[in-house]
Amino acid sequence: MADFWTSILLEQRLPLQTYRLQLNETNMHILNEQSLANRTLLLRFLLTHSQLHTIHPRAFHVAPQLKSVKLSCNNLSALSAQVFSPLTTLQQLSLDGNQLKTIAPDMFEGLVCLASDVFDGLTNLTFLHLGMNSIKKFPPTIFHGLTNLRQLIIYYNKLEVLDAGMFDDLVNLVELKIHFNKITSLPPQVFWSLRNLEQLTLSSNQLQAIPEKSFYNMPKLSTLTISNNPLLSLPDQLMGHMPDIIELYLINLHFNNKLRELPSDLFCCVPKLMKLSLKSNNLHYLHPQLFSSLTTLGILLLNDNELQNLPDNIFLGLEHVLAINLMNNHLKTLPGNIFLSNTVLGALTLSGNPWNCVCSIRGIAKWIRDNERVVRDRDRVICDSPVNRLHQTVGSLSDELFNVCDATRIRSRYFSTQEPTTHIMSTSRQTSALASTTTPPTTISTTIQLAPQQVTIQTTTPTTKPSALHTTSPPTTLQSPTTTLPGEEFLLITESPSFYSKSLTFYDTMVVEQGPEFVHHNVHKGWVYVWFLPSDAALTGFLMFCYTLLVAAGFFLILAAMFYMYRLNKTMDELKAEFERPPG
Repeated sequence: MADFWTSILLEQRLPLQTYRLQLNETNMHILNEQSLANRTLLLRFLLTHSQLHTIHPRAFHVAPQLKSVKLSCNNLSALSAQVFSPLTTLQQLSLDGNQLKTIAPDMFEGLVCLASDVFDGLTNLTFLHLGMNSIKKFPPTIFHGLTNLRQLIIYYNKLEVLDAGMFDDLVNLVELKIHFNKITSLPPQVFWSLRNLEQLTLSSNQLQAIPEKSFYNMPKLSTLTISNNPLLSLPDQLMGHMPDIIELYLINLHFNNKLRELPSDLFCCVPKLMKLSLKSNNLHYLHPQLFSSLTTLGILLLNDNELQNLPDNIFLGLEHVLAINLMNNHLKTLPGNIFLSNTVLGALTLSGNPWNCVCSIRGIAKWIRDNERVVRDRDRVICDSPVNRLHQTVGSLSDELFNVCDATRIRSRYFSTQEPTTHIMSTSRQTSALASTTTPPTTISTTIQLAPQQVTIQTTTPTTKPSALHTTSPPTTLQSPTTTLPGEEFLLITESPSFYSKSLTFYDTMVVEQGPEFVHHNVHKGWVYVWFLPSDAALTGFLMFCYTLLVAAGFFLILAAMFYMYRLNKTMDELKAEFERPPG
């Protein structure tokens, strides 16, 4: 009955001058042969969000002048061959949100398919929307003849394959959206005929590999999206010369356990690229020259990868980059000069990395302090090690904290014109260590008592440069003549002038120890007591447990003593009362 009244409305009650007819949320099930008859001025027909499931094969024969047909969000599961053929001036066709299926005619008998000639004759069609259906396969020639088509949308279907040559006639296509399908592979050169294509979206498919040179001969491409595919690798030659490309997305290439790095020349031919997203991959390594051609790049997203370090010159040449995201990687340090060439950098994010705040982080810590406004998450860029700097922000590490990383030189208050002598000795946890030089007779000895070990240092004041440096220590004691501390080594360096003058305790000798181990020193009767705590986490935990146990035991003993004192006092009172009671 609903179809009957709708047909009456369409056939008799519409004004003859109607040029646009839009029907939404109707109960219309069938578009019959005469539904659009006698409407010679009708140019745009929209029947959406309804119950339409059948279109008569000659439904559009009575309205060949239509320029736009939108049949979105209905229940169409089949279309007759050449049903749109009379619409020779059609420019827009939308069939999204239906239940269309495309399978080979001999695959399952009784099931319909989208005929290969369904769009024949639509040479003026510029927009075709077939998204959000259940199409599994298109006939290889289905788009042939659509030479003026500019937008083709076939996303949210169940496409498993794209046939070679299916896009060959779409020479004017500007936008192609194929995302959210089940495509597992691409034919070689399948996009080569699309020389005017500007936007290509292949995200959220099942692509495991992309053939070499797949995106060659596409000089006008400006946006390429290959996100959310289980890619295992990318070819060395992927993109040809693309002078107009401005956005490239390689986002969420998840489940890429083997995609650890990218070809060094991957971005060689996209000089105008403005935005590059490589986030949420499994990248472990970036080639030093990977971004060298991207001189106009403005936004670079590298967050949520497995990067453990970056080359010094990885960002060299990115003079126009405005934002870099390095969050949630495995970076422990960065070179201090890594961002020096990025003079217009305005937003840098570094949180979510296990920063190791030892000597090697000194450079980047200083850069963060000097560029606080650039590091947007500086309050969350925190040290993960060593334990004495746990949860400190990297930007809060001052230069003074890294003085131990340099060769520490202690000079006399009084200088002579003669060159001083430098004595180098490494400290260790052995019983004693002795450093001496063979020089003329002025000799000064300093003994430092360390709990629980003792270090004795003897220096002589020469009038000429010493010829050798001798140390006496157990075999495990390390000795090095270097003036810089690599990694976390710590050296003891002393200097004495040619003329000796009485000085403070640490005038000729300085003891430097690592991190939390050096706590404090006391001077008493010429002896220097240096107190240490072990830095080993397990040992520290054990000692803290013992300390807590002793405190608890002491507290328990105090309570027990108080209780027994109370009982003793009570007993004494009872005895006293008993003796004072008069005899009966």
